[in-house]
Formats: sequence, structure tokens, C-alpha cells
Amino acid sequence: MTTELIRVENLTKTYMLGEIEVHALRGVSTSIDQGSFVAIMGPSGSGKSTFMNILGCLDRPTSGAYYLDGISVGELGRDELAEIRNRKIGFVFQQFNLLARTTAIKNVQLPLLYSEDQSGDDQERALRALSIVGLADRADHRPSQLSGGQQQRVAIARSLINNPQLILADEPTGALDSRTSVEIMAIFQRLNRDRGITVVVVTHEPDISCFAGRIPSFKDGLLVNDEPVREPRQAAHELSLAGTGAAVR
Repeated sequence: MTTELIRVENLTKTYMLGEIEVHALRGVSTSIDQGSFVAIMGPSGSGKSTFMNILGCLDRPTSGAYYLDGISVGELGRDELAEIRNRKIGFVFQQFNLLARTTAIKNVQLPLLYSEDQSGDDQERALRALSIVGLADRADHRPSQLSGGQQQRVAIARSLINNPQLILADEPTGALDSRTSVEIMAIFQRLNRDRGITVVVVTHEPDISCFAGRIPSFKDGLLVNDEPVREPRQAAHELSLAGTGAAVR
């Protein structure tokens, strides 16, 4: 039996650019179950990134309701939103957003500065997160000493440090080559399958969306399509066939 993690009802978002109203979202209603893997598709300006920002409690809708794990997010204050972001959500971005002069393990530890969970040694928790993405042996390396794929793995480890229910990944493979992109998707699939983490990826790449189990598509601020993927691509299997999957299976 599935449990609903996300539910939005008639979600709208309107921005003002000077005197011009921009309707980024025009009444979106949908839900996402706990433990699912969703890839949100749509062209630039379709509303998918605005939708992602609202799901991540980084922005508020103009109208409509958003429930995260049964909590009405629209009723929360700024501090409560910050707490729910830190406790329930992990973020992964296209450009990695790592501190250049800081080691991998210190970058992974950054969310702990804002966490109320003081259980366990911070360094041990960060090293454990790096182990999950296959980078424990690079803990003392700075971003400039890591490849793009390795930097994105550090970013994923950082998203895991507070044991989130939900990972939101905005174009996580946009700065990577094809093979490295599959490696990153293998990590997301494994986190989803083995740890039950709900993964929501925003992407404009059809080849990447096919790793998910469901593809909602946005256009002009509307949810215009929402299709299950009958047979998602299996990234670890593809990598093993190519002889590169040992670190991510």
C-alpha cells in the first residue's frame, strides 16, 4: 500500500516583471507517493522549475495548497519552512554548488550546521554519506581535484546527510557527459530502491527521464501529461554491460 508524500491542489504562481504578470503555474493539481521516482519534463519556461522550488519550500505559491507528508506547507512560517527543508528534503543542483576551498567531507557536513539532529559524530556521518556514493576515498579532496561526476556525487552525499525522505534534483546531469549521467542516475535509482527515498528530478532530457517510473510534463504553467514508465531504464545494468558499473551497483 502506497503512502502519499506530496499533494498539491490548484497550485498557481504569478510573478510581476515590471507591469507584466507572468503566470508560471496555472492551477496544478497532482500527488507523488512516498518511495516513487518521478522525472518532471518540460521546455524552458514551462513552470517545472517553479514547481520544483515550491516542492522544496524555497518559494511559496500565489494560491492553492501544498501538503508535504501531511503537513500544510502554506501555513508554515519562515523558520518552520527552513526546518522542514533541512529535515525532510535533500537538494541536488546542476552546478553542484560546492565550496571551492573546502574538502569533500566538509562540503557534505554543511547542512549539519543548521540541523537540530546532533546524534553521532558529524565527520562519521559525512564519511558514511560519501561511502554511499562511492567517494569515501576522496573525502579530503577539494572540488578542483574532482571530476564533474565526482563533484555531483559529493553533492548527492550532502543531500543525504540528514536522512531526507525526499531528494529534489534540478537538472542533475545537465553539466555531465552521457556516461557520467548514467552513473548519477544509477545512484538515484539505488537510493530510491534500497533506501526508499522519494526522488524527483527536473530534466529536459528524454533519455534521463526514462530512468524514472513516472514522467509528469509541464507546458505553459500547466501539467499537460503524466505518464507511468512501464519499463524504466536500469542504469546499473547499463553500466555493468559497459564495464563501468562496479562503483554504483
